[in-house]
Amino acid sequence: MLNLKHQSLENSYNKTILTIKSCKTKEQLESASRMVKNFKLLYKKIDYPKTLLYNLNEILNKQHTLCQL
Repeated sequence: MLNLKHQSLENSYNKTILTIKSCKTKEQLESASRMVKNFKLLYKKIDYPKTLLYNLNEILNKQHTLCQL
């Protein structure tokens, strides 16, 4: 069961990254921000590695910068 949780976490993390990187507009980035919040709420229950959230925030911030150019 633990392996299944790890795989689910990895799949959700990778999908969230792909979603963030595909954003081209401010509205899309707002949706991606909500996705990151949901990821945090969902995986907080299983004590996810905090570095994952930090990485998602960094990728989101980078995408914000790219969309404003």
